[in-house]
Amino acid sequence: MRRMHKHRVRIADNLVQNLRWSLSHQARTLAASSTCCTTLTTTLTTTLTTTLTTTLTTTLVVTAVSNNVWAAPPLVTFAVTSSWDTGYNGEIRIQNRESTPIPSWQLVFDNGPVISTLWNGTHTVDGARHTVNNAGWNAFIAPGATVTLGFGGVGSLAQNISNCTVSGVAAEISYGASGGGGGGKEPEAEAKGPFWAPEDVDGDRVVGAADLSVVLGAWGSEGVPGAAFPADVNRDGVVDAEDLSALLARWGELPPEKKIVGYWIEWGIYGRNYQPSDTPFEKVTHLNYAFAKINPDFTIAPFDTYAATDKNYPGDTWDQPLRGCYNQLNNVLKRQHPHLQTLISVGGWTLSGLFSDAALTDARRTIFADSCVSFIREYGFDGIDIDWEYPCGGGLESNVVRPEDKQNFTLLLAKVREKLDAASKEDGRPENRKYLLTVAVGAGLDKIANTEVQMYHEYLDWINVMSYDFFGAWDLSQTGHHAGFAWNPAAGNSFTQQNYNARTALEAFLAAGVPSEKIVPGLAFYGRAWKGVGPTNDGLFQSATGVAPGTWDDGSSGATGVDDFTRIEAFVSTGGYVRRWDPVAQAVWAYHPTQYGGHFVSYEDTQSIGVKADYLREHDLGGFMFWEITADRNETLLNAVVDELGGRRLLD
Repeated sequence: MRRMHKHRVRIADNLVQNLRWSLSHQARTLAASSTCCTTLTTTLTTTLTTTLTTTLTTTLVVTAVSNNVWAAPPLVTFAVTSSWDTGYNGEIRIQNRESTPIPSWQLVFDNGPVISTLWNGTHTVDGARHTVNNAGWNAFIAPGATVTLGFGGVGSLAQNISNCTVSGVAAEISYGASGGGGGGKEPEAEAKGPFWAPEDVDGDRVVGAADLSVVLGAWGSEGVPGAAFPADVNRDGVVDAEDLSALLARWGELPPEKKIVGYWIEWGIYGRNYQPSDTPFEKVTHLNYAFAKINPDFTIAPFDTYAATDKNYPGDTWDQPLRGCYNQLNNVLKRQHPHLQTLISVGGWTLSGLFSDAALTDARRTIFADSCVSFIREYGFDGIDIDWEYPCGGGLESNVVRPEDKQNFTLLLAKVREKLDAASKEDGRPENRKYLLTVAVGAGLDKIANTEVQMYHEYLDWINVMSYDFFGAWDLSQTGHHAGFAWNPAAGNSFTQQNYNARTALEAFLAAGVPSEKIVPGLAFYGRAWKGVGPTNDGLFQSATGVAPGTWDDGSSGATGVDDFTRIEAFVSTGGYVRRWDPVAQAVWAYHPTQYGGHFVSYEDTQSIGVKADYLREHDLGGFMFWEITADRNETLLNAVVDELGGRRLLD
């Protein structure tokens, strides 16, 4: 049957290409006609409806059920969503893991839950055998799609289910945990992330004959638009010629999905007044919440408990167990944007002091890793991001550092990976939603040399390379590019000048054998500035007298020289600042000759992002990470990232 299916797909591909040519030819013929639009619309609808429905229904739609041949068996997950002393509420999730649709499902299983009531289907029981039939509107399960049933259970969920079938085909059984961090409640909204393409019905990033088969299999169906009704490509509630038109217009291979990882800063809710609901969820794939701290007993914990778990937001009640940003991001807003995954980032520049102690022995590493699992389960995160700044030194002077940090960093990641994988299995998380483990690492060659890149990458889902902060006003002897792509010899020939740039760092990770898809270069959504810089070369590679005030400096703790891109954008738009491009380093800067006695600002813009995106495409890297979400209020840089990676904005 699989060989026959491939043959039919080839037939469908040829048919579609011929139809596209035919319609294009008709369009050119009718172009001079005053009734061109009306005629084309009629022709398109008639041709698609009649030819495609008649021909492809007989040559393309493959019914796996009638052949009892499946590439992967359906997965049926039984999960508890809430419980009390005498009973519980639960879900049954039926996932179609085949490449062809299930047209009208029926679920049968033995033993398991005592079901008092069931919704989204009809339930009967005969002795130990349960039979669940679809509700009509949810009868069709597209490839990769999931149908969710809710039920009320008596007592507790007995995990002794056997002989489970979907439409007569033996199914794989799993047991999930409740919503939040455990097993994940079925998303209530459609996953409209940056790479969302409803025309790609089966989610394989190719709009082709397999998608067409799903649409035709549901031809004329009506339902609630959304993920549970994927054949309705244009989401108007009915599968018809308009859906076929939309699908044909997008026909072919789509850009591969990449990661867009944004750091979400906890302290942003205060002076910046950046709240969880301000987040552009549709333009990111992952959010790293910065930061959690390490306790003296080597467990992790929220840093600012008011922001993380206590702050009241609209809809919160006085007696709910979890409030704050954790609840908003993980339990409220992530439900509305189910493509999103959130990770808790542990450490950072100011909270890395105890990493060396926590990683020192196997017993301590086990405490730390177990705590990571407990943390994400309790607060609803999808993974852990380790931001140790830095093994063997280079961070704050107060940090504990040891020479053996190099090896212990690897061992710590291995232990966390072990515990996360076990938790993913226990919590019934599917492979594409297993708990994640990532790191944020320094991009300087000295920082890279202090870790075992060639070993530790095996334990990670990806590596966030902090390819910024190469130069800053901590050195007043010379200005430079804090996020430059390449070395400009005009800067000098020191080790730092030659090697502190994005390309050198990324080449080091590739040379160490890290799979390219695991390398995620970082982008700076902020700039670094010097003051007292002379006008020669518009300030580039010149000396400075001090650190310029930054966007959020309050005057009491000194200047940082750190400016949000939003502020830099305003600088350049006023005309007082000149924007300059270094074609060798492929980096941008802005300069004002009189502000602060000569204001030099090194930053990232759409042109520099384009350069890095070219490198990303050339080497097939995993995507982009950026620091941080509040600094680009107009979303100028984030839009550039989505566009460069071929996201939905560009498709539209």
